[in-house]
Amino acid sequence: MNQKAEAFKEYLKEKDIEVFEIEELRGDEQKTVVFRSYLTVEGQQLPVIVILDDSFFALVRVQISPKAMTEENHFELLKKVNEESSAYKPFKLYLNQAGDLMLDVCMVIEGELKGDTIYAMFALIIDYLNNNYRAFMKCIW
Repeated sequence: MNQKAEAFKEYLKEKDIEVFEIEELRGDEQKTVVFRSYLTVEGQQLPVIVILDDSFFALVRVQISPKAMTEENHFELLKKVNEESSAYKPFKLYLNQAGDLMLDVCMVIEGELKGDTIYAMFALIIDYLNNNYRAFMKCIW
């Protein structure tokens, strides 16, 4: 396990946070470790992962809605995603190849990873989603 993942795992243990499943990607040059959990927004459980490896980066990824893009909504949804991505510095919203609506936060980690930094980002993500989830769902439905 890489040092950042070890530090985050230790942080979770110290804070008695037991909501993550941990997966080490075998044979990966970057020693990638994926921490999987869920965020609850508007009564929905949204999958979230924290990806930690030997690079200078840490990634938090949330799946806002699976198969969000359809022929009927693609123009309006793409417009909404672009507007939101340009308005919020820490977040990048996009539609992946399967049409899932995703939110990524990429953080530069210099030196030792601080678990509080990851959890502070969760607070921002949850606040953002609590304020914007319905607007995304309106575009999707």
